[in-house]
Amino acid sequence: MKTFTDAMEFFQFSAGNWRSQRTTHHLPFRRAETGDSDISVEALPIDHPKVLEICELHEVDPQLAIGGAHVTWQAAMAWDQEDDENHEGSTIFVLVPDADNSRKGRLLRERGYAEIVPVIGHYEMDEDGGLVLVTEYETMSSIERFWFVGPNLRMRSSTVKRFGGFSTASFCTEFRVETEAADGANSEGSGTEASYVSVFGW
Repeated sequence: MKTFTDAMEFFQFSAGNWRSQRTTHHLPFRRAETGDSDISVEALPIDHPKVLEICELHEVDPQLAIGGAHVTWQAAMAWDQEDDENHEGSTIFVLVPDADNSRKGRLLRERGYAEIVPVIGHYEMDEDGGLVLVTEYETMSSIERFWFVGPNLRMRSSTVKRFGGFSTASFCTEFRVETEAADGANSEGSGTEASYVSVFGW
């Protein structure tokens, strides 16, 4: 299993387009729902205008950031009612590592995973090479974990807890969608920075 120096390296390795297959367990109802989505992720350098904008939004010194990402997604779930459900969107997030540990820190979000509001979460790279994101909102909290099984196969789990207990638990299997650019880069031995982008909105 691949290991990463910090979270920004994890996001750069995620560069590209992904096809995600998801199962969501609605715990209070003891029922499961399936769905899939197309996800795209673009790594953003430290001096990107959007990184500076998100830092300003959260009143954080941009010189403390190590970069960020722009994520877009289009999804469909089994229980969707025609024309009534919309699982499309995009978000931007910025990584601000702790001063004494580059493997954990604050995650500045333009919009959250469980609530569509600007929010500051926390991230940490665990000993198994996974990326863990924890976000506290006013009425709920979420925990997400991402890890690679192979260069083109990533797993993702998440739980959302509301007042009174857990409400949903989800598991995703995400396959990298190869492009000509990525294929060319792979043939040259790169493959990790070929195209770019995926995840944290859906």
